[in-house]
Amino acid sequence: MEKNIAVIKGDGIGPEIVTESMKVLDKVAEKFGHKFNYTQLLMGGCSIDANGVPLTDETIAACKASDAVLMGSIGGDTTTSPWYKLPANLRPEAGLLGIRKALGLFANLRPCLLYPELAGACPLKTEISAKGFDMLIMRELTGGLYFGARKTEEVNGVMTATDTLTYSEDEIRRIAIKAFDVAMKRRKKVTSVDKANVLDSSRLWRKVVTEVAKDYPEVTLEHMLVDNSAMQLVKDPAQFDVMVTENMFGDILSDEASMITGSIGMLPSASMNETKFGLYEPSGGSAPDIAGQNKANPIATILSAAMMLRYSFDMVKEADAVENAVSKVLKDGFRTGDIMSEGMTKLSCSEMGDKIAENI
Repeated sequence: MEKNIAVIKGDGIGPEIVTESMKVLDKVAEKFGHKFNYTQLLMGGCSIDANGVPLTDETIAACKASDAVLMGSIGGDTTTSPWYKLPANLRPEAGLLGIRKALGLFANLRPCLLYPELAGACPLKTEISAKGFDMLIMRELTGGLYFGARKTEEVNGVMTATDTLTYSEDEIRRIAIKAFDVAMKRRKKVTSVDKANVLDSSRLWRKVVTEVAKDYPEVTLEHMLVDNSAMQLVKDPAQFDVMVTENMFGDILSDEASMITGSIGMLPSASMNETKFGLYEPSGGSAPDIAGQNKANPIATILSAAMMLRYSFDMVKEADAVENAVSKVLKDGFRTGDIMSEGMTKLSCSEMGDKIAENI
């Protein structure tokens, strides 16, 4: 099978970790008889430097012409980089919002898995981490507060800022369907997170999700308020399978979930539209303090590539092979600096990529 992949290496550690993912994908292609064609594109700070804007029409067009997008980290040091002296619409992260909207990427999938070998790196109590957990947070990505109308104005002599939170039933229904479809391939449980005791948007959210659940009688649905969800994530994360929620709640909860896995460098993500097209990237940032030093952990980006194989290309065996290779490398005691512990063998970014590719 031949697939065309748009590659956005991005900023900071992005080029390093994406290079290792491509190394693993090339090994998959070799082992399973596929061909992956790469088109390398600019977005974020590197695009600002080259084109004056974080996202160009040419990059969007090339992404749309591909079967999927593999992306690294975007942005830089917000205190020192000249990128952050620009207007907000010209900063690196504006490219992220722009590409999500342009490609219709409304569903963000973030698996949160605690590998047994990394239980010691989990900040939770031993009796909690020992149980392990394997959950997926599905965040609505193109609606809510982040995309609502906003303004700052003077009202009666006082500066006042307004951000608008809006969701339509169609936006809620499509993310709910995506969540239930994924749950059918997992442990068949969906936790819908909202603030229905306060917000009208959450009351509509709960109503629509409940309606969608009727089409999935095999899936158990529970509703949970967002503040309780934040507490339950650190009390008993093993209770969750698929958690679905709106944009801002998902942003916060997925970062909390990333912390309890031991390192954000272990967390992949996918952003998908209504077809099988997706953009795959690590959950972590660009880590400019270690960029170019071959220290970054490429595992999250490699696992993001595995998600691409699974969800966009229907290459289930190939995705399993990548995930199993990561597990094998960890079991064999190999670590990058962020997950290093006593008695383990420390590897550089490129060495970790080599080791995972060897185990495909």
